[in-house]
Amino acid sequence: MALPVVTQPTHRSGALLDFLARRMRLRTEAVLAPLGLRPRHLVALTVLRVRGGSTQQALATTLAMDGTNIVGLLNELEADKLIERRRSPEDRRRHLVELTEAGAEQLAKAESALAEVEQEVLGALDASQRETLYDLLQLAAIGTGVSCAQALLD
Repeated sequence: MALPVVTQPTHRSGALLDFLARRMRLRTEAVLAPLGLRPRHLVALTVLRVRGGSTQQALATTLAMDGTNIVGLLNELEADKLIERRRSPEDRRRHLVELTEAGAEQLAKAESALAEVEQEVLGALDASQRETLYDLLQLAAIGTGVSCAQALLD
């Protein structure tokens, strides 16, 4: 009995995506360091800007972080006055987290630096190709069902 013929794709994108992600990550870390930021800070600040603030618990869920780690992350951001935490007036057990003006300014600086990184890493693509790439990556990210991906794409 003959086995069914399985058609293999011509190209595998995993290794190529990994290569580009590593290059992007290394360059991202290098441009964020002088701003006192790390990629996880950038993600948290971006989510807070998109949402206009969040409860600490909701932010932990979105970022897929446990309570201890989210507290550490927020402590770092609060020490630099990039976020502000305060008790919820409706439920004193909850903390509300908001981006400060300094946080919004630092995020804008980071995004400007990251635009240069994207130009460096994706410079071989024209504007239309970059938009197509973004659209495809957005679809793939949403397809993972991970809430952080959706929060960053809103």
